[in-house]
Amino acid sequence: MLVERLAIILKVRELKPLFQPFSWRTLCPSVANFSSSSVLEEHSQEFKEWLASLPKAKSFHPSGIILYQDFWCPTLYLQNVISFQNHFHAHDQDIILASKSKSGPTWPKAIIFSIVNRTQFTITNTPLLTKISHELVPFFEAKVYRNNEIPDLTTMSSPRLFATHVPYASLPKSIKESKYRIVYLCRNPFDTLVSLWHFGSYLCDTRSSGWTFEVFVERFCEGKEVFGPFWSHVLGYWKESIEHPNKVLFIKYEDLKEDIIHQMKRLADFIGFPFSPEELKLGVVEDISKLCNMNVLKDLKVNKNGKHGFLPNKSYYKKGEVGDWANHFNPSTLERLNKMIEEKFKDSSLSFKYLVS
Repeated sequence: MLVERLAIILKVRELKPLFQPFSWRTLCPSVANFSSSSVLEEHSQEFKEWLASLPKAKSFHPSGIILYQDFWCPTLYLQNVISFQNHFHAHDQDIILASKSKSGPTWPKAIIFSIVNRTQFTITNTPLLTKISHELVPFFEAKVYRNNEIPDLTTMSSPRLFATHVPYASLPKSIKESKYRIVYLCRNPFDTLVSLWHFGSYLCDTRSSGWTFEVFVERFCEGKEVFGPFWSHVLGYWKESIEHPNKVLFIKYEDLKEDIIHQMKRLADFIGFPFSPEELKLGVVEDISKLCNMNVLKDLKVNKNGKHGFLPNKSYYKKGEVGDWANHFNPSTLERLNKMIEEKFKDSSLSFKYLVS
């Protein structure tokens, strides 16, 4: 198959790189200071024909999106995803936070990092005070494989912490064959969509680009959004969490908001860092929950200033509320989204929480 031959091509180091530097300013002028990874340069005709054959669509993302292995990958990340698939060697101790884009992973990244490193750092000297959690738990497709086809990961301490928006079906074979632990964060589709909409305003001028909230809802329901479709992404990890509960933990964003203490204990047990009776007695769980409170993280200097990638750190910390969707939908768009959810999830046992008491 062509994709298999492509994998071989990518592994041959003597070949010219498939991508070269490119300015995305021509695609989205608002991304003024973006330093891109790349676009295709002249390579095999077969590869160019394969790439050209993939369906493409407009997106808030400056590079647009391209349909690859049944999900809409930001064109900017396509090379990174392919490199990740072909070159990542999983360790049994690896911990991976997976999520659909804009499901709120910035927050649980901080929680997971704090749980794993609670004996190494105190509340007053934790790296969370000086680094955004995306730096401490990097995305495979956006960070780890962004500038290097085969990055050196040997210096990372164990357990290695990573994150990804890649659907389960497209994860590297080495992950599926290892004793990996994946924490999947699921957020209800209404708030996920609204979060995507707000995030898009940082990427492009929605007015000049012709995007409206109603148009975005329609694209979301069609599955044409970054790392979508939403339903296949969520159901892929949901199925694995049921079939292999020792490997995939399915956590709802709304449950984390409603009872962070209980969910932190559940999370710590799953990733192999359970809280001891003494720690529970000393209030270690409560201390971490206070440090990782959404409002506390949002007010940290590092998260109010600076940039991660080409976006300001503050763009990763919005309201984070459950039920904010109610301020954005009119009856027709709400009905459209409801029909999609009912249709796509009718055969699953998965339900969503749209409000938290």
